[in-house]
This record gives sequence, structure tokens and C-alpha cells, in this order.
Amino acid sequence: MTTDRRAAPRLSRRGFLGAGAAAGTAVLGLTGCSGATGGRTPLDYWHLMSGGDGILMGDMVAAVNASQQAYTAAQTVLAWGSPYYTKLAMSSVAGRAPDLAIMHHTRVAGYAPGGLLEPWDVAELERLGIGPSTQPERIWQKGQHEGQVYSIALDSHPYIMIVNTDHADAAGVLESDGTVEISSPEQLVEVGTRLAEVTGGTGLSYGFLGDGASMWRFFYTLYRQQGAEMVLTPGHPAEYDMDAAVTALTTVRSILDGRIAVQSNDLGGSIAEFVSGSTGILFTGVWETPTVEDAGIPYSAVPIPTMFSEPAAYGDSHAFVLPRQASVDPDSRRAAYEFVAAMLKSSGTWAQAGHVPAYLPVVESEEYQALPASSYADVTEILNYDPEAYFSGSGSNFQNYFAENIQTVLLGRTEPQEGMTGFIERVNSLLMQPNPAAPAA
Repeated sequence: MTTDRRAAPRLSRRGFLGAGAAAGTAVLGLTGCSGATGGRTPLDYWHLMSGGDGILMGDMVAAVNASQQAYTAAQTVLAWGSPYYTKLAMSSVAGRAPDLAIMHHTRVAGYAPGGLLEPWDVAELERLGIGPSTQPERIWQKGQHEGQVYSIALDSHPYIMIVNTDHADAAGVLESDGTVEISSPEQLVEVGTRLAEVTGGTGLSYGFLGDGASMWRFFYTLYRQQGAEMVLTPGHPAEYDMDAAVTALTTVRSILDGRIAVQSNDLGGSIAEFVSGSTGILFTGVWETPTVEDAGIPYSAVPIPTMFSEPAAYGDSHAFVLPRQASVDPDSRRAAYEFVAAMLKSSGTWAQAGHVPAYLPVVESEEYQALPASSYADVTEILNYDPEAYFSGSGSNFQNYFAENIQTVLLGRTEPQEGMTGFIERVNSLLMQPNPAAPAA
């Protein structure tokens, strides 16, 4: 299902925010039924959400706190990326971690082996209405490590394609359902060229300068669409497909010709040119859909097109984890379970950030299905997380290492095979080093 804002009236983001909060409060009143006597149990909650995401997270925490009398969650917001994950690891090592924290699903492999996280009690989660039947299978499985559940996803946030439907219609590439058919690298070039003829400038928007995450997301999407695997096993060289990697990089580079797409754009520049109406297609993450919505341009947001043999899209998930503590307060631990269940059940609010809620009853609700974001909810079926390693995942240096070797490829200064070889050499050096968070043998 896709969304063309010209087609039919739909519930606005702000309208659903109010409806979601009201519905969430009604549901949440059923969950917070226990706590310490003599007052609410305090719950220390860390996360790394800022900007619009941070506002929505704060709204959700406030709604959960107001919905019951058992506990009060106090949020601590830390800087995104390495600063956050470093401080979380240090607090766990010292045994003075928060009761609850947000972590990307892809970071669990670096934290669970060393005992920095504690596993969730699945039976207790299911008592509260959360379990494998309430989340897409591949999202639930990603939260596991060696048979235990360490992270409970709040969402998934995949790489998608956003289309200016007016430009696409004028270029003759808009399908009746609001999508644009791009089934091969050659068709990507053709569509981009036709859109450029309409805009009078460039046809596609893609920003990557100085941004390893943007480079990796597009590359890994096209790499996985070829059915190629990347396996990172400690103590062994990386297993990967050089031919598929070269094809993926060549495909990205084919649009960076100054006509189809700007040859050297950063992420902010690509978004700015798209929302100004200067281009017809934007390749980006779902978190940019609110920016496009607020710009007021006619658009459809859809899963990334399948340009090779297999549907695939890069993605990650914000997830709840239990950092290791030297001494666990049973009331706080009980509150953490109840708080997570409440947050998932009210995650319609979180959908305002463009993320796809992981809690299936929310995704299946009429309120969510009325949102523009529902047009790419099915992307969870083709979601591909980073190859698992202690050094990979969102907010790690893994994607920076990719940028160190691949930016010059995209700029046309080095060849794809040379850039990929340099990246794999860096990865192999890390694979020969022990996980610094793992216990000594």
C-alpha cells in the first residue's frame, strides 16, 4: 500500500498524535498495577532521542506516567552515537547503570556477550501482552543472543524511497498506486533522467558526503538485493561477495553524474533540494518523512525498489534493554517491564517520527493505517540489519570505516573494488581483535 497525499484525506500526524495519546492512556491504565508501597517506584530511563524524536519520546513517557500510579519514569537524554554507547557501557561495568535504556538492535552483539545487558524474562513479557506473536518475526529474532532475549524493539526504521508525485506524474513514471517502478539499475538511471527533464535540474536526491551511515544504508540495501551475504566471525576473515559489492557501488555511482543526482551532496543538502521541489525522488530513512510532510509537497513514501533479484532494505530498530546493575531493585525491575509494555502499546505516537512501530496491534489499527507512514509498513518483511559483530551497528565506528574507503569511490576518485578492499582490510583487522566488552577466556 502506498500513500499519495492527493488521493484521499487522511488523518494528519498531529491529529493522530492526539488520538494515539488518548488511546494509549486508555490501554495503559490496565498495565501499571503494581509498585512499592508508600509512593511511586522511581524508574531511571536513558535514551538518545533528540529533536522531533526526543519530543515524541517525552510525550510518550509523560502519558505513561500519567496513566498509572505504580511508578514514575524519569528520562535522561544523552548525545547520540558513541558518547551514548560508551557511557552506557561504562555504567554497566560499574554496576551503576539505569533501570532501563534504549539501544539499537544492532548493538546488542557488542554488549550481551560481556554481561553488560541482562536478558528479559519472556514469560513476564507475555503476561503483559508482549512477545514473539506481537512483533514481526525478524525483528523479534534480532533481539536475541545465544537463545535469550536481550532487546525488545520499539520500532523499525528502514531505508526507503520518497517520491514527489507531481514530478513523477509529469515525467510519466508514476504508477496508479503512487509508486515509481524501478526494477533494475538501468531503470534507475532512466527514471532519474526523465525526472531531471521535468525539474530542469536533477532528478534524484541522495546525500552522502561525510556521512558513513548514508553511504552504508544505500550500499547494503543494493548488496543484499543481490542475495549477497556478509558474515563477520571473530578470529576469521570476513565472508563477503566482491562482485555484488562492486555492482552495488557502481549502481550508486551511476546516478552521481550531476544530471541525475548532484555529484557530491551531503544529507542535509539532499533533503533540502527535495523538499524545495528541485528533484523528484529522495533516498533516505523513514525518519525524514515528517520533514517531507511538513513541507507540504505531494508525495508517496514507499519501500526501496527492488533493483536486483531479491527485495531487501537496510534498517535498524530502537529497542529497550536492561543494563547490568550491581544490585537490582525488584520494584524497579517490575516497573521496567510494565513501562516497556505500556510504551509499545502506545507506540502510535512514536509513528509520528516516521518509524514503523514494532508492536503489531498498533500497526494493524485503523489509526495507524490512516497515516502516510503506513505505506511502507510492509518493509519489515525485507528488513536487513548490519552484519553482526561487536563493532558494527548504528552509532558505531563501523559505518565510519566504510566512509573512509568508499567516499572516494562515490566521488569517482577510486574504483569500487579498491575501496571495498580497503574497507574489508579494516574489518578483518577488527575481527582478529577480541571484543573489549567480552569476558576474558
